[in-house]
Amino acid sequence: MSVEIPSCFKAYDIRGKVPDELNPELARNIGKAFAAVFKPGKIAVGHDIRLSSPELTLALVEGLLESGVDVLHLGLCGTEEIYHAAFSLENQGVDGGIVVTASHNPADYNGMKFVTRGARPVTGESGLQKMAELIVIGALPSPSLKRGKESVVDGKTAYIQHLLSYVNLGELSSIKLVVNNGNGSAAPVVDLLEKELPFTFVKVFHEPDGNFPHGVPNPLLPEKREETAKLVREHGADMGVAWDGDFDRCFFWDEQGNFIEGYYVVGLLALELLNSHPGEKILHDPRLIWNTRELVSGAGGVPVMTKTGHAFIKERMREEEAVYGGEMSAHHYFKSFGYCDSGMIPWLLVASLLGRRKVTLSSLVADCRLAYPVSGEINTVVDDPDDVIARVEKQFGGGEKDYTDGLSISFPEYRFNIRKSNTEPLLRLNVESRGNQALLDEKTKELLDVIKA
Repeated sequence: MSVEIPSCFKAYDIRGKVPDELNPELARNIGKAFAAVFKPGKIAVGHDIRLSSPELTLALVEGLLESGVDVLHLGLCGTEEIYHAAFSLENQGVDGGIVVTASHNPADYNGMKFVTRGARPVTGESGLQKMAELIVIGALPSPSLKRGKESVVDGKTAYIQHLLSYVNLGELSSIKLVVNNGNGSAAPVVDLLEKELPFTFVKVFHEPDGNFPHGVPNPLLPEKREETAKLVREHGADMGVAWDGDFDRCFFWDEQGNFIEGYYVVGLLALELLNSHPGEKILHDPRLIWNTRELVSGAGGVPVMTKTGHAFIKERMREEEAVYGGEMSAHHYFKSFGYCDSGMIPWLLVASLLGRRKVTLSSLVADCRLAYPVSGEINTVVDDPDDVIARVEKQFGGGEKDYTDGLSISFPEYRFNIRKSNTEPLLRLNVESRGNQALLDEKTKELLDVIKA
């Protein structure tokens, strides 16, 4: 059956304007639809700091309880706390999780992310489409004769202890960190970690506040980058860290206040994981690859390229039993974290690395930046993305092609990836070279000229 599904149902999650596209009535039906499609016994539920999140969560929980599903309520939390509950509490009957969040979307948006048992992601193909159809055609089951029970998680002790297991507390040095919560959800977790770590924290916009008095937390925006950079320089910090609203991504600044591209962080984390898991597989996305592949191979690991997107990466990581997977967009996935992405584990690993080796963050990435300079992701609005990609392929057709995700073409001294956005009429371009900034600039301009023609 082909039906027109609600606009808030996306390829990997639910996102929409409140209340036009997402409201409590729909949230309640989403809870009932999730119960009907996946038939869970118990589900972990939590929400971010958005003003609409508590009401939407209340309705979602009601839909689950009506359907006979028990609910383990985490309250205010990050997306990864739901992941942690889903994979760590399997033996206690938890069959998945739902978090109400819109991450870095504008303040009038909200959404939901879903996982099933073991923190496996739910996508359009694996259940979201079916859920939407049940809601649209009015085929939701009647309330269960036995109502589900709701319990509340008291504290974050198990999650915090899991995070601390990634570092050796005895090896940590007393370094200074600027941590920019952007009034998002990360602050309660940072405060709990602070009690266990020998770090000095300079906390910025720390209070969780769904009014977003300093703007929606999106550290990739130029003004947000400069905000953290300035504070790192002012406080003489060893490193800056900032998160998006649900802290499933974290972003880094070195001691000079320079923003570190996520591409180079992937290489750093890959080396850290290979240090304790020699010879293991490391997954990376196709947009920028040379630095990661060289570092991983040089350290005795096995680099594996996979399509961009959390659902693809999590599935492939399970297939390969990869110890770590990284995207240049600042999503970092760990086998020991249920193959899920975390915005807390990466900065703990990097801070540990700085203290253990007594080095600066700028020195750790300096050689990589020189060896493989990058354009940064350049987004262009186009009328016909497929036509533009075809023109790019024709003009630059002399190189080695790869279609893992969009179009990648490699030449001896430079390569690029161009791919369509999943949600907007955008083309996303990434270019890298082998140590040649002038060539990088030249080829980036040539590509943009073709794209904009």
